[in-house]
Amino acid sequence: MEAPRLVVGAALRAPPPPPQFRPYRLLQPRSASHFLPFVRRTPLIRSSYSRKGKDNAGGKPRQESSSTVRLDVEPNNEQRTNLADVQRKGDIADLFSEAQRNILQLNKQRLVAIEELKKLRDENKSLLQDIQVIETEAQGVLIEAAQSSSFCELLLRIDTMVISGLITTTEASDIRKKVVDNQLTIRRAFSDIHLKPDTELLSELRLFMRKLIDSVNGVGLILIEPVQLSYFNREMLCGYPDDFERFSYFSRASLDYIVKSGKQPDILHIHNWETAIVAPLFWDIFAHQGLENTRITLTCQDLDSQCLVEPAKLELCGLDPHKLHRADRLQDPNKTHLVNIMKGGIVYSNKVVLVSSTHSKDVLIQGLRHGLEATLTAHKDKILVASHGLDGELWDPSKDIYLPRRYSVNDIEGKSFCKEALKRRLGFRSGSSIIVGCICDGNSNIHNLKEAVQVALLKSAQVIFLENLGPVVNSTVRALKEELKGDNITFVEVYDEALIKAIKYGSVPVQINFPSDKSRLSEGHNCHNKKMSQYIFSTYGDLSLSEALDDFKNDPYHWDGHTKDGMAKGLSWDAECYELHWEAYSSGKAQRFWVSSASE
Repeated sequence: MEAPRLVVGAALRAPPPPPQFRPYRLLQPRSASHFLPFVRRTPLIRSSYSRKGKDNAGGKPRQESSSTVRLDVEPNNEQRTNLADVQRKGDIADLFSEAQRNILQLNKQRLVAIEELKKLRDENKSLLQDIQVIETEAQGVLIEAAQSSSFCELLLRIDTMVISGLITTTEASDIRKKVVDNQLTIRRAFSDIHLKPDTELLSELRLFMRKLIDSVNGVGLILIEPVQLSYFNREMLCGYPDDFERFSYFSRASLDYIVKSGKQPDILHIHNWETAIVAPLFWDIFAHQGLENTRITLTCQDLDSQCLVEPAKLELCGLDPHKLHRADRLQDPNKTHLVNIMKGGIVYSNKVVLVSSTHSKDVLIQGLRHGLEATLTAHKDKILVASHGLDGELWDPSKDIYLPRRYSVNDIEGKSFCKEALKRRLGFRSGSSIIVGCICDGNSNIHNLKEAVQVALLKSAQVIFLENLGPVVNSTVRALKEELKGDNITFVEVYDEALIKAIKYGSVPVQINFPSDKSRLSEGHNCHNKKMSQYIFSTYGDLSLSEALDDFKNDPYHWDGHTKDGMAKGLSWDAECYELHWEAYSSGKAQRFWVSSASE
């Protein structure tokens, strides 16, 4: 009997024709079988049965054990080709998957590189800007040095004019004096004198001197110096235990000079408590010595600075303490055992000008907790309110040589440059955040200022806290400094009206508007100083600081409009402040101060 034959694999039937290859797109690698749908799988057959016998080369069963027979069948050529194709295409798929992974990794590295490049560009831009600021500041120093050199050259040219006979020694002396007394203005007006001959320069100097005389209407300046007393050779103007002695001496000496020189001024203009004693001195002693037609105008910038002394000290300047230590005259309303020098100036002056850019007359009289409410109310009819003013020649961003870059309302590009320079000087980080300046003076509500600072910091603003000098305010500010700390706030001491200068240089005023703010004036309709107060209230007078900062962020063009509007305002002493004082002079001349002596 013939042994059975085993036919394995392709020998069972004829092989099918190979499939036609069609292009396709690989979406996402998973396994080789997904990429190679056209590969025909060839079955491998293994046969085993129980039979004893020997293996032969013809493919007969080979006995591996007593009960197992195994057939080793070699693949034919077509099978080998198909297996090689499967293996090769599987390798291609693996390579493709690895290539895709590499591409993704390269894309990630590319994004990181782009971010690093952007950071480097920003740092480079910031460094270039810092270099430009430093160079501009250095240029400002060079400009100042050049102006100083021109000033010295001008003095030498005056000497040359004397030697050449163009002017007499008397005229030269007068020109030198006026040049030295007006150094700042001279340096700006005569910066190019090396280009002008002596005759042209002399003509301009004479014209300049004439303008100086016209600007003050020929008013001269008399200086008083105590020969045997060291009252004025001090480092500070005031702040000493003998301040009353110093300023009462000056006031009495000034009045003595006026009487003995035979002068008869229309108005004696006194300021703050330092010269307020002039008013009672004038009416009690000097008005009867040929000054019957002279009147007194008092200007007060700070109602909290009042000077309280013992009544006996009034005798130092010739006043009678018993006559003046009374509730309707100099007696302090709270510390009745003392006299109040500021109160004396208010009581005895014909006109009183209170200086404020934001507060109305009623608020100044009643709402600022200065202790003089009753006195100001009794003399309300002679009180005027004037806005602060500044010297337009000194405080002008288009002329200020100390700015790293000048700018104006018509060309405001340099303002942002100056802002970055300010941040750099104060140690603030660079960036587009807004700077909020809080102005603190004797009339400020510290609680509200603290709240305003916290709001600004929460809005990512950087805060400059400006504090006026004064022992009461400074003690409160010192406590505030301990509580408000951080990289985005700094404290700066100022000595004058910072609000007006800030407006002139492009800052926008924002009123503090919190329910606890008792000093805030919402309407301002009864403000006499209409021009300044109306501008302030027209900006963000009805908004809180938080709302104003949101407006800056959401509508920068609206903010820029307020900026330019403020810079265009006339804020010099010659504007509104001058008009109010002229009104005080004019109306004060028609009044006469009189104190009843029935109760003496």
